[in-house]
Amino acid sequence: MSNEALLVMDVQRGITSRFNTGSDELLKTIKKVVEAARDNDVLPIFIRVAFRPDGLDINTTNKIFANIATSFTHGSEDIEIDKSCGVREDDLIIDKKRVSAFSGSGLALVLRSQKIDTLTLCGIATSGVVLSTLRQAADLDFKLNVISDCCLDADPLVHSVLLEKVFPRQSEVLTSNQYIEQLVKNS
Repeated sequence: MSNEALLVMDVQRGITSRFNTGSDELLKTIKKVVEAARDNDVLPIFIRVAFRPDGLDINTTNKIFANIATSFTHGSEDIEIDKSCGVREDDLIIDKKRVSAFSGSGLALVLRSQKIDTLTLCGIATSGVVLSTLRQAADLDFKLNVISDCCLDADPLVHSVLLEKVFPRQSEVLTSNQYIEQLVKNS
């Protein structure tokens, strides 16, 4: 196993279903990247939002999660990773409680345990989980990549500004084809 992990974030049914356009193609592209990562000994880790059924892990003042918490609970179809992205039964799935993949999850422990120092990020939404995770991972001194065509946001302008202006300050921004070429070259 390499020292890199591919974080596939928030591509769960309750989120992908909110996008009428773009998510089908996105999921196909993510599947291609996940398969390439596996073929090149990069650990794919699927991150999802999932809360306790009793709601004890949600604060009613949280504007993002207070209204959706009851549908994103264990046992709900909304938390299931969309099968179109290439997830397998034996894949590592980590539940998080807030926007960043690190918040309320065991992600940092898994990464330290596996001696991972490089993270490649993709998922929905660019202005949500991808931005928050990138910022926190940068502060934790991870080397970072973002796969531009494996990210999606409801606001195309925000998506573009993040990928073109903000993310390059802390990560490499690559297309899926560039990322796969890099994997093959480095293996």
